[in-house]
Amino acid sequence: MQRFPPLTHGDITLRALAKRDFRVLRKLLITDREWLIPWEATTPGIRYPLDVRWMIRSLMSQAKKGTGLALVMEYEGKVVGQLNVANILFGSVSSANIGYWIAKNSAGKSIVPISVAIAIDHLFTEVGLHRVEIDIRPENTASLRVVEKLGLRQEGVKERFIHIDGHWRDHVVFAITSEELKGSLLSRVQNTGGQ
Repeated sequence: MQRFPPLTHGDITLRALAKRDFRVLRKLLITDREWLIPWEATTPGIRYPLDVRWMIRSLMSQAKKGTGLALVMEYEGKVVGQLNVANILFGSVSSANIGYWIAKNSAGKSIVPISVAIAIDHLFTEVGLHRVEIDIRPENTASLRVVEKLGLRQEGVKERFIHIDGHWRDHVVFAITSEELKGSLLSRVQNTGGQ
C-alpha cells in the first residue's frame, strides 16, 4: 500500500485513495460528467463507459508499485475530487507528473491549488524528487489559474499530446524543480490570498 500520511491545511485534506471511496467518487464523476468530459483522457476510436472500480484499482496498483500516488482531496471532511501523481521516477530523472479533478460545486475555493502545493511539497521533502510537471490544455482556464497561483514555470507546448474527448489535444507544460522553491509551495498559495 502507498505510504502517504494525510496532509491537512485548514479545511483541506489530501489523503490516500481507498477502496471505500468508490461510491462517493462514482457519484461525483457521474453528477459532473459535462463538467469533466472536456478534460478526461480517451482512447482513440473507443468510447468506454465510466468504470470507477477499474480506475481505483489501476491507481492503487500504481501506488503499490511506487510509480504513482493515488490521492483524494477532501474539503470540510468530504471527498471533493482527486489528485494523482503519475510517472514517478527516481535516479537521474527524479520527477513526476500531477493531474487532478474537482467536483464542480467545490471549484473556486482554492482546494486544488492548496492540494497541489501540499503534494509538491511532499514530493520534494519526503519522497526526494527533483522535478514535478503539470500538463494543461490551453483552453482549461481554471487549471491555468492553479499553476499561476503556484508560480510554476511554463516550459512549452506538447503538441497533440493526450487523446481527450475524441481528439489529440495540445498541452502546455508547467514545471518546478526543488532548486526553484524557497520555503514551501504552500506558502506561495497563502501569499496569493488563497484565491
